[in-house]
Amino acid sequence: MTDPIHHHVIVLGAGVSGIYQIHRLVELGLDAIVLEADEDLGGTWYRNRYPGCRFDSESYTYGYSFSREVLDEWHWKERFSSQPENLRYLNFVADKFDLRRHMRFDSRVEAMRWDDDLRLWTLDVAGGRRYTARFVISAIGVLSTPTLPRYQGMEEFEGDAFHTYWWPKQEVPLEGRRVGVIGTGATGIQVIAEIASQVDQLFVFQRRPNWSTPLNNSPISEQEMAEIRARYDEIFATCAISNGGFEHLPDRRGFWNVTPEQRRALWDELYATPGFAILARNFPEIYLDEEANREISEYVAERIRGRVHDPEIAEKLIPKDHGFGTQRLPLETRYFEAYNRGNVHLVDLSETPIERITRSGIQTTAAHHDLDLIVYATGFDAITGAWDRIDIHGAGGAVLAEKWRDGPSTFFGLMTRRFPNLLMVAGPQSVSGSTNFPRAIEGGVDWVTRFLEHAIEHGVTRFEAHAEAEREWTEEVVRRHEKLLARRSRGWFTGYNSNVAGHGEGSVRYVAYFGGAPKYAELIRLEAESGYPGVDLE
Repeated sequence: MTDPIHHHVIVLGAGVSGIYQIHRLVELGLDAIVLEADEDLGGTWYRNRYPGCRFDSESYTYGYSFSREVLDEWHWKERFSSQPENLRYLNFVADKFDLRRHMRFDSRVEAMRWDDDLRLWTLDVAGGRRYTARFVISAIGVLSTPTLPRYQGMEEFEGDAFHTYWWPKQEVPLEGRRVGVIGTGATGIQVIAEIASQVDQLFVFQRRPNWSTPLNNSPISEQEMAEIRARYDEIFATCAISNGGFEHLPDRRGFWNVTPEQRRALWDELYATPGFAILARNFPEIYLDEEANREISEYVAERIRGRVHDPEIAEKLIPKDHGFGTQRLPLETRYFEAYNRGNVHLVDLSETPIERITRSGIQTTAAHHDLDLIVYATGFDAITGAWDRIDIHGAGGAVLAEKWRDGPSTFFGLMTRRFPNLLMVAGPQSVSGSTNFPRAIEGGVDWVTRFLEHAIEHGVTRFEAHAEAEREWTEEVVRRHEKLLARRSRGWFTGYNSNVAGHGEGSVRYVAYFGGAPKYAELIRLEAESGYPGVDLE
């Protein structure tokens, strides 16, 4: 190890959260840097380069709101922007504010240890570098740890194979190739729809079907972009009062106060509306009431049946184990129509499971599928996965992985007891995992920055959440979660991932706050205005 390099504040991660966080710290004149594991900034939008990767939040609600100059200068080209454009945007923001000079790339943090005598964190970086810091702020993302399935023979396959997260930078040839995609979640749905017309044969290995509705993407003209700029204040004000942080507000007429015909008329409108309108502008009862959810689920099922020519295939694409809107909803562009193509084949793994990966393809219990390329669209160890990759030791020998073994416990998703001077942006049990991400992280970064400013102004060298405050918040996260029909789902909202030991059947991990973005913002605002009563400041 070299001698440690000291900074007053170290931020972990140069993605959407880390870029804004270092900007705020630089504004305060603090000695702060960002440690980023990848070779460049961007986080999610740097690493995910697979075909079809794009926003499913409206571009103009996903971008930062903190700078009027950025809002005036940047022209979103599409209503739901693609990965290359998203990465250009993040680079534009970083370069505009000269933030790169505060970033250290190829700096994967492997371990962090707290020294209570010195009141410092020591951070060990891959390759032997070591840093110390009074304060550490994590911005490591909620979907930054990809997971692979555990099939026999995966290392034996002689063609190309990779997780969507690790899609190569260089062009991957698709034309004339036999491609297998394992997984039909949000990522798989984007990939499948995008490459179906490019490949010779496409085999979709479906583990569990997901509900999906149209993205309804379209270009944004110069005139429309000018109109968006003129109403940015209105757009962000609406996002601030929306539970999901979108430019959509729920229908408050009451599900049972309108006729079935009126409900269907609304759903027809929402199905044709861009983005998450079908969730965010719907009746709130669909998340709480079994009968209401059954009715909207049958409506969406009908729409799927109307788009897939083969009735048997259509039924296989309709979820039977969870209702519409009770798991993270993927949005799609002609995904269901892909199954009308003669070169696209659905392999239902609930009927014919994968036995093993072979040298030349995938063997199921029914057949061998010869392949040139295998794409693992098998998801992420969501929200806590990135934390598990860092060996974090706090006060009194506490180990974070042990504390969170059965699920996280935090204070507002911003701190966790026994790990002093560690702040979290988009941490477990915050609202970031359940809402329009940038709208949530801007609020999180602003709170963290004001808290840090308060601590420094008052000579605080050690802070830690009170045990009772953390217990109460974790109980509130559980209460909010248990009110929703989502409590019985098997999605990453409940910490479910069959590829991760301990995150499968029968395990519920309360990893996100479902009380809505406005309520969360109000709670953390009151905590700050009250002088941080839930935190021990020394």
